[in-house]
Amino acid sequence: MRAYWWFKAAIFALLAWNSAVFVATGTLSEALDATAWLVLLVLFELETGFGDRFRGGGAAVAIHGTRLAAAAAVGAAAIGYVYENEWLDAVNSVLWIAVVALLEIEVRHPGAVERHRARFATVAATLYAGLGALALVWWWQGEWFDAYDAALWLIALVTIEIIVLRISRPGVYAEAGAPEPR
Repeated sequence: MRAYWWFKAAIFALLAWNSAVFVATGTLSEALDATAWLVLLVLFELETGFGDRFRGGGAAVAIHGTRLAAAAAVGAAAIGYVYENEWLDAVNSVLWIAVVALLEIEVRHPGAVERHRARFATVAATLYAGLGALALVWWWQGEWFDAYDAALWLIALVTIEIIVLRISRPGVYAEAGAPEPR
């Protein structure tokens, strides 16, 4: 468990560094996008790791308001990418929005997900494959920082998805013949 904590801390530190780089050197859309996604990730971690402390009162209102503002920023950045003709970034944004929507469904409606497990697995695999393909396209185009950032986010969200599946559907790994993640 300690190794997971260090892994997660390293991922957060690298993503924070990437956001700072995009704020300092990127376009407005890149800065907005990177910062908003980092805020959403931090909020997700707060809610899942310390949920009891933030379930009611002013903290819950602040978290929900911040999440709404960050989600609006993600949407604005996606529109900005389209306006700037940055099609890879726009497609990347749409795929990430779809991944987060899928995670929300998995967390909030585990019964429906369980009934349609193969469909959800196919959609998740397709979305992650698309994100991986975008990272490879950026790498092929010589956009190494974009490729690295995309790969880092992919690692972060796949890790989160594994944890969410483990929490929301215990035994799902045993059913598939795979070891539970640690």
